[in-house]
Amino acid sequence: MTQPNILFIMADQMSADALPFHGHRVVRTPALSRLAAEGVVFENVYCNSPLCGPSRLSMMSGRLPAAIGAYDNAVEFAASTPTFAHYLRRLGYVTCLSGKMHFVGPDQLHGYEERLTTDIYPSDFGWTPNWGEPDAKVQFQDMQNVLEAGPCARSMQLDYDEEAAYQAVRWIYDRARSDDERPFMLTVSFTQPHDPYVALPEFWDLYDPAEIDLPAVPAIPSDQKDAHSRRLHEHYSVGEAEVTDDIIRRTRHGYYASISYIDSKVAELVAALERSGLAENTIVIFASDHGDMMGERGMYYKKCFFEWSVHVPLIFHAPDRFAPRRVSQVVSLVDMLATFVELGGGKGKDILATDGASIVGLAMGEETAPRIIAAEYLAEGVFEPAFMLRDDKWKFLYSEIDPPVLFDMIADPLELSNLAANPEHAGTVEGFSRIAREMWNAAELKARIVEDQDRRRLVHRAHMTGRAPAWDYQPFTDASQQFVRAGKWTVEVEAKAHLDSPSRKP
Repeated sequence: MTQPNILFIMADQMSADALPFHGHRVVRTPALSRLAAEGVVFENVYCNSPLCGPSRLSMMSGRLPAAIGAYDNAVEFAASTPTFAHYLRRLGYVTCLSGKMHFVGPDQLHGYEERLTTDIYPSDFGWTPNWGEPDAKVQFQDMQNVLEAGPCARSMQLDYDEEAAYQAVRWIYDRARSDDERPFMLTVSFTQPHDPYVALPEFWDLYDPAEIDLPAVPAIPSDQKDAHSRRLHEHYSVGEAEVTDDIIRRTRHGYYASISYIDSKVAELVAALERSGLAENTIVIFASDHGDMMGERGMYYKKCFFEWSVHVPLIFHAPDRFAPRRVSQVVSLVDMLATFVELGGGKGKDILATDGASIVGLAMGEETAPRIIAAEYLAEGVFEPAFMLRDDKWKFLYSEIDPPVLFDMIADPLELSNLAANPEHAGTVEGFSRIAREMWNAAELKARIVEDQDRRRLVHRAHMTGRAPAWDYQPFTDASQQFVRAGKWTVEVEAKAHLDSPSRKP
């Protein structure tokens, strides 16, 4: 079979637990539900950091965040770090990015041959946390976005996602008209349903306020929270806001409406593939970088290891290659690099380094040995590294300064009963603790993080003096090659522009 085209669609902050094909009874996603019904749904997929930048850089590089210095949202992603875009280019692919990927530093491509939009967030070091001063609160989010959810005529995020979708659809049609016979890998990465939880009226009105559900787990009193949750409660200033059930429902309403909006963009992209004749040989993959707590346990946004924050969707849709199925084995986004390499015709031995493994076999229905997957949180809101280990039964949360947390995810999917102090599970706790200590030297990692933060803050302050360097990506359009330009005859251009032109048919 020839090398397939790959359309990789990413959402931002979309929890798998909020999707109908993962059991949610309110959210409407006809386009994604169709892909799920006709494709492969990975039921237990986890991000490797519950934060935008580290999750995306980890996924693209196939390495855990600490291995590549992807500590927070303001780390420089080294141009020398191979990504799945680099590997696919070596396999002969055209690689293109439309939308967000949270690159910081001078390299704003990281293996993509083309980029159709700029990013939505800063590409400099301005968002660097400060672990060296625990009292210096770095505030990226508070409860304002929860309190102000609602319909809107327009927002910055809508502007951005409209541009990302428009450019991607146009690119698909241009590929169908192109004489370039290389396969393509197009990444389309949206910023919604990331807060603020506002949506166009037509998507807001899809939902009756009376049908919006409240969290399955209500707010947990502070003295009963784990230590990490207490820190995030303070970090987000949760206690300073009066959050009623009506506010929670309105926040969820905005989140659900934004998910439906992204679903409509998925429909546009799939329609472009179908109308351009590219769908048959294109694998559509859908994922998200992390989730959103949406009021579960009285928690908001992300940065924790509970399911609504770290459990993400992953769909493979290519009916001629993958029969519809659901895969229950635990996997993570760090597996995507090896997966893309295999889909593109490469071999595992060609990968220089990865902390993941290809999941193509699982998508084909093959059985593979269960694995333990890992996640890290190394950014603002905490001042010590925090880790998660997850296998097919257990979720284990580990930090050098906090008591361990252990959940039986089969018997206790809502994560209500911490079994770590139960003598019956002492062996399980010790086993996971040993694995964690072998994987991470927390003290050495913290020292590296603080040193890196200090360097970045110094460089950022220096760049604010005089003329700052321009690391933002400026998309370039060569108008001389558009429409009937560059001295070409009209009939010549129009003949090549018709996808259904007789001259294009075999």
